[in-house]
Amino acid sequence: MLLSANLNQQPWNSAIPTLVLLKKCKRLSDINQIHARLLTTGFIKNTFLTTKIILSFSTSLHAPLIEFARFIFFRHHAFEFDEEEEEEEEEKDPFLWNAIIKTYSHGHDPKEALWLVSLMLENGAFADKFTLSLVLKACSRVGLVKEGMQIHGLLKKLEFGSDLFLQNCLISFYVKCGCLVRARQVFDRMPKRDSVSYNSMIDGYVKGGRIDLARVVFDCIPLEERNLISWNSLIRGYALSEDGILVAWQLFEKMPERDLISWNSMIDGCVKCGRMEDAQGLFDRMPNRDIVSWANMIDGYAKNGRVDIARSLFDEMPERDVVACNAMMGGYVQNGYWMEALGIFYGMQSDGNFLLDNATLLIALSAIAQLGHIDKGVAIHRFIEEIGFSLDGRLGVALIDMYSKCGSIENAMMVFENIKEKSVDHWNAIIGGLAIHGLGELALDFLMEMERMRVEPDDITFIGLLNACGHAGLVKEGMMCFELMRRVHKVEPKLQHYGCMVDILGRAGHIEEAKNFVEEMPFEPNDVIWRTLLSACKTHESFNVGKPVAENLMRLDSPSPSSYVLASNMYAGLGKWNDVRKVRAMMKEKNLEKIPGCSWIELEGHVHAFFVQDKSHPQVTGIYSILDSLSMTDSEHSYCKNVKM
Repeated sequence: MLLSANLNQQPWNSAIPTLVLLKKCKRLSDINQIHARLLTTGFIKNTFLTTKIILSFSTSLHAPLIEFARFIFFRHHAFEFDEEEEEEEEEKDPFLWNAIIKTYSHGHDPKEALWLVSLMLENGAFADKFTLSLVLKACSRVGLVKEGMQIHGLLKKLEFGSDLFLQNCLISFYVKCGCLVRARQVFDRMPKRDSVSYNSMIDGYVKGGRIDLARVVFDCIPLEERNLISWNSLIRGYALSEDGILVAWQLFEKMPERDLISWNSMIDGCVKCGRMEDAQGLFDRMPNRDIVSWANMIDGYAKNGRVDIARSLFDEMPERDVVACNAMMGGYVQNGYWMEALGIFYGMQSDGNFLLDNATLLIALSAIAQLGHIDKGVAIHRFIEEIGFSLDGRLGVALIDMYSKCGSIENAMMVFENIKEKSVDHWNAIIGGLAIHGLGELALDFLMEMERMRVEPDDITFIGLLNACGHAGLVKEGMMCFELMRRVHKVEPKLQHYGCMVDILGRAGHIEEAKNFVEEMPFEPNDVIWRTLLSACKTHESFNVGKPVAENLMRLDSPSPSSYVLASNMYAGLGKWNDVRKVRAMMKEKNLEKIPGCSWIELEGHVHAFFVQDKSHPQVTGIYSILDSLSMTDSEHSYCKNVKM
């Protein structure tokens, strides 16, 4: 037991063992022992001891200790009033109230801080600067603009309301709530400002996309108030703004001193602009590097397709954390190296020193969805349940998507049904999964259920629904969805929605309607829409419509080889062999090659991939033999039917 060793050395009525062991408490069982001792010894009435417990436990990282501090405060301090005036005045001091309010304003229940301040004032305690700063902190965390403005009004009535610390808290509150105009009004009316005032405004303008106003504030800072935070905020703003990297570079070179944040901000800006040579130059010049520096470089090279350099940097890292591993995994997934991404994931799992986060699992699930390895997906699903991650956010969306793409719509539905707080993203994921599986009518049922549950569909919802109608051949329903989107839900159709409608009409053989739909679009058709229409023309042998479509596609100078292959096939169908040769010459000139079609199937944990005219599979002879026998059986069946008729 926690107290046993100390009880033998001190008298039972001594408070010393309890004081010594306060810092060692972490678990609920420890608290229960201390609480029992307080009750049995009568120390629960010792104000000094209970105050010490409140102050020690209220700043703890362990939830049971915070809860006990609140319990002791409310039970033995908050509502206790002595008759003597001096003691009554002491009870009005906000010191302990502030300690408990902070557990809410900085904890998981910021709104409770407002309730507690109201209770505090009702019970005769007065609010000081620290109290009001805590309330503003709580309001900023949960976006309580109205309540924060009420505190602002209260400050105007108080003697200490113009205090520099509180004015800075007001600026921070308005900035975090996105009220930059009000933050600037407070800033402009301040009789005195310090570096915190200036830096808060610069940070607010940078995050609000107003780099021009951030620069105005920066230029107004007295030299003695301008510090590293000021420089870094402005540099980060320019580095991440469009065409701002050159200004960021000029500021970076003028800085009187630099820290890791300065270097990393510049590297991040160069990476996002695709200037990897400049990023590498900065990386090489850095006096010190941290994990963020390495992760930025890995991410940059991966996004530029240089996975080899990214991996080389990853291997050179003196130490790695989950952020660096996520960057490398993400780079692999972006470039189609899904097995390599999973290799890093399994390495992190087996290492035991990495605390896997949501991003890690999202990337792993994305890789599995692309590979179609459902067994691996099920294993990660179990892992997520063991750790206790919530599926109410993006993780639930990724699981639904993974199961859908791996061919198990049943598991996708199961995950969806078990999510308690479903967002529109979860609905979109399951509707998209139903579309993949050709379950158009069920997808439409889900739209009806969304409306019943008062979940407002968005543009992605209708892309999924239109795709579902296209795959299921539901032309009328697709048209209905399109009109429902525009007229009822007031979602303005985008290019993708028009593309889905062209696909629906084209698949059903309504070529003229599809052509008219393209011509009446409020957008300029892109190569995807022309390819969709041209593919339908080829399938239904509508060469008259297909010829001008092919010409339009060629004029777009598309980088996709499938555009040229479709056009070539269309010209071949029309017997225009000169045009066929021209298209093939264009492909050769642009160094474009047709990507062969590929199908794959998972069997007993192994994925078997098959390309067009590919005979590399070790069991190719048996496979073709079975296909031939199936083909013969099908032919005989058709012949028998014809004879019978």
